[in-house]
Amino acid sequence: MPAYDDLMAFQRVTEALGQVAGRTGWDQETLMPRGAAPQRAEEMAALEEVLHARRTDPRLGDWLDEAHARDDVADANLREMRRAYDRNRKVPAKLAAEIARVTSLAQGQWAEARASDDAAAFVPVLSEVVRLRREEGAALAEGGDVYDALMQDYEPDAVAADMAAMFDSMRPRLVALRERALAGEAAPTLSGHFPEGTQLLLAHEIATAFGYDFAHGRIDRAVHPFSSGSGLDVRITTRVDEDDPFNCLYSTIHEVGHACYEQNIDRDHLLTPLGRGVSMGVHESQSRSYENQMGRSEAYCSWLYGRMRDLFGEIGVTSERDFYRAVNSVGTGFIRTEADELNYNLHVMLRFDIERAMLDGDLAPADVEAAWNDRFQADFGVAVDKPSNGFLQDVHWSVGLMGYFPTYSLGNLYAGCLMAKARADLPRIDAALAAGDPSPATGWMAANLQRFGGLRTPVETVRHATGDAPSAEPLLTYLEAKFGDLYP
Repeated sequence: MPAYDDLMAFQRVTEALGQVAGRTGWDQETLMPRGAAPQRAEEMAALEEVLHARRTDPRLGDWLDEAHARDDVADANLREMRRAYDRNRKVPAKLAAEIARVTSLAQGQWAEARASDDAAAFVPVLSEVVRLRREEGAALAEGGDVYDALMQDYEPDAVAADMAAMFDSMRPRLVALRERALAGEAAPTLSGHFPEGTQLLLAHEIATAFGYDFAHGRIDRAVHPFSSGSGLDVRITTRVDEDDPFNCLYSTIHEVGHACYEQNIDRDHLLTPLGRGVSMGVHESQSRSYENQMGRSEAYCSWLYGRMRDLFGEIGVTSERDFYRAVNSVGTGFIRTEADELNYNLHVMLRFDIERAMLDGDLAPADVEAAWNDRFQADFGVAVDKPSNGFLQDVHWSVGLMGYFPTYSLGNLYAGCLMAKARADLPRIDAALAAGDPSPATGWMAANLQRFGGLRTPVETVRHATGDAPSAEPLLTYLEAKFGDLYP
């Protein structure tokens, strides 16, 4: 199989260079001095030029035509490389490099605009990113839907019409649950001082318990928490608010879910197309199941309540039940990453509709802030008080992640399916969580989903783990049971 062997040897170098580019991006958001941004943008553009040249090298087409699959792994590698090759050839090299350069600069410009609540400063940046991504989407779509074309970067085979239908089916039950919760007794809140060092100590302890391997990773701080890397080097970030420890702890658990997916992929797939998570929807199923269905469960909260009292002393709530209610408080807060499980998907729906309108040309970037504020008022009944609590809160648009947001809700849907099956297979999951041990649940995820990486398509990855086609019903049933108990 000389063609397949040559193809894989070439791809291994491309994958390694892609990891270098990703680590450069991680450095930009964590350690890079602010003054280095213009040079870093040129470096990122240069890396993208090299990567694009490799990803469109004519030899790839020849090898792909000549290669034959010897087994399921080879078949999956060929499937993924053919899809990527056909897609990359549609994007001009100059455009790919310009997107890399502009989005590298835009990330820092967004962070400054967010810190100063200067919406006007971000509008030119957003306009340029939207222009470039629309141009890329048009090249990829070849006359089809631009948004659908861009979504393929994050969720292969997904289309916006299906995402919209999913949202339409979920919204009524989510809104009904939210209204019931908001009409009920308000949840308790934590009070006290939660020092940064102690929060990070506990975050490290929790990350380890959830299976994060610090021999191949690290925790740093960033404006917007994220996970980066795959294989032997998978890094996460978190953020700290000394008045709100949940921000740090649950951001950490969320990113650990992403990181464990990457760390647990079979090492035989290292530096191949199968050596990373198959899609962002499947990726998000891991982070959301770790954060919510494990980390915010009543069982785990009973352990976390005691551990936090050990570390912080009095925390403003005096029972495990009140702590559980505080962790799962339902409100109409501004910030997506801090939203409860009922409101979270409503946050995603807002972003999905706005970015589709931008890419379709129906909404100018200069009008996004007003459109966001109007929609937020309509959906949540609260007026946005400042841009950092509104359209400046997320990093995604500054770095060009157009078409990414719907994968968050798709991940919630997948998580509902996966955890329902895990609980059916392992009825003592809650007993372990109550002892501070998530390993039965995380071990089930590693064995049934994570280790396979990109071996199967996203839908088939979930179907293989659960035995059924993905459906919103397990998620909605879980939410109705949980919040029906919390807000009777």
